Amino acid sequence: MPQELVFTPMGAMALLTFIVLGFIPASRFRAVSARQVTAEDFKLGESARVPPQVAVTNRNFMNLLELPMLFYVAGLMYYVAGRVDETALVLAWSYVGLRAVHSAIHLSYNNVIHRLSAYALSNAVLMAFWVTFFV
Repeated sequence: MPQELVFTPMGAMALLTFIVLGFIPASRFRAVSARQVTAEDFKLGESARVPPQVAVTNRNFMNLLELPMLFYVAGLMYYVAGRVDETALVLAWSYVGLRAVHSAIHLSYNNVIHRLSAYALSNAVLMAFWVTFFV
């Protein structure tokens, strides 16, 4: 199997991160235009005046920079070790899909139980991605 195939889900994960990054200025500019906040409210991060619909985009972006780092590392480990196989790819794509579902929930209707379910499942898949590498 071509080992480079592992880069496709890794690229998709990076694309998701960049898409969410694009939502941050859009939501902030919208809030400033609506006079809900001023630029000063973002001087040191986010003030208490920042509305939830603005803060959630930043929180989702930060979340995509946390555990997904372990995904990128594992993907590189699979590639370097020449261990990319069908199982690894299924796990990699499952992780990316679940993280996309998590972001979609978080940035839309934000039901905590639904979001937690997608997040927990993605973490289980990520653990399986790591364990499978060492088994």
